[in-house]
Amino acid sequence: MNVSRQSPGECLSTADMLARLIGFDTTSANSNLALIDAVADYLDGHGISSRLIRNEAGDKANLFATIGPARDGGLVLSGHTDVVPVTGQDWSTDPFEAVSKDARIYGRGSCDMKGFIAACLALVPNMIAAQLKTPIHFAFSYDEEVGCAGIPGLLAEIANSLPQPAMAIIGEPTSMQLINSHKGIYVFETVLTGLEAHSSATHLGVSAILHGAEFIAFLASLAEEMRQQGPFREAFEPPYTTFNIGQINGGTAVNIIARECRIIWEFRPIPGLDHEGLKTRITAFAEDELRPRMRARFPAAEVRTTELAGAPPLVPQEDSPAEALVRRLTGANRAGGISFATEAGQFAEKDMSAVVIGPGSIDQAHKPDEYVDLSQLAACEEFLKKLIVWAGETTPGD
Repeated sequence: MNVSRQSPGECLSTADMLARLIGFDTTSANSNLALIDAVADYLDGHGISSRLIRNEAGDKANLFATIGPARDGGLVLSGHTDVVPVTGQDWSTDPFEAVSKDARIYGRGSCDMKGFIAACLALVPNMIAAQLKTPIHFAFSYDEEVGCAGIPGLLAEIANSLPQPAMAIIGEPTSMQLINSHKGIYVFETVLTGLEAHSSATHLGVSAILHGAEFIAFLASLAEEMRQQGPFREAFEPPYTTFNIGQINGGTAVNIIARECRIIWEFRPIPGLDHEGLKTRITAFAEDELRPRMRARFPAAEVRTTELAGAPPLVPQEDSPAEALVRRLTGANRAGGISFATEAGQFAEKDMSAVVIGPGSIDQAHKPDEYVDLSQLAACEEFLKKLIVWAGETTPGD
């Protein structure tokens, strides 16, 4: 599947562009290079150069491109190219082949979030024709779905050698509603190592699974504490910090005391929560309570936690230029909050005013038969066209 080269003035519709992007299986476990290379070719066909920022293995890449003057300022339109797995889901059609019906486009990533990327790319000819005074940058990332792990490399490249945008618009699915705050996400793997023995001689072994259950129970107690005592932010649903146990693996047979247990877990802090303090409490339980009890029976027992990925919350910014711009272009008189994490918090940490607004509903994301309404894509196009007019008339600093 290729996004074909086009000359300036020609344009694929957003729907056609989205169909092509859906055709790339960019599940986070896979490479995204085929899609990134196709997008780079498309931009090159319009005379726009791209910078690819690859991961250490070289099998994935972020893409950064600038339309208009290659200088600091302006805004970046950002989206992630990876999608969640379809394994085990009951799809009515091939998830990596776009299907248009009932005024919707179905396919994995249609709303989360290739629809936004498609709209950005489809309007490239409009951006070129507008002879922008303020630059519009594209930032398309990898591995957002596994803890926003890809964007830090792109942000580092911006800091080192690329134009520094002043504002960032992240096009996650918000039903085209303006969002100025969201929860963060921190993902961990905890590995417990015990001592194998015959299951009839439990006094001779140390079960990693049983002690792993204690660790999970402690996380559950923290989750209940957050639910009952807060802190709370009414902008979110639910309005408190949450925990989730995503994966548990351990043991080899029912009659063997488990030597190892691996737990993948996360918590999603609301803005303003001392997430480092929360990490410290969890570490103290594992290392000061759980590990000594295990080592009392087996000195080599271990509990080790590794942070796999993390993205900070997006904190509402007073006098946010990005929020003010989106309000002006959309007529929105309020901004809301979302409970899922995005890359917006990472842009904000790099001194870019960041908001989230994009087509589609998060209620459709990560599910079989994921779709985006054509009306949502049209609303996104209209918003971006207004943005292009603004960038064509406004010089940074005005």
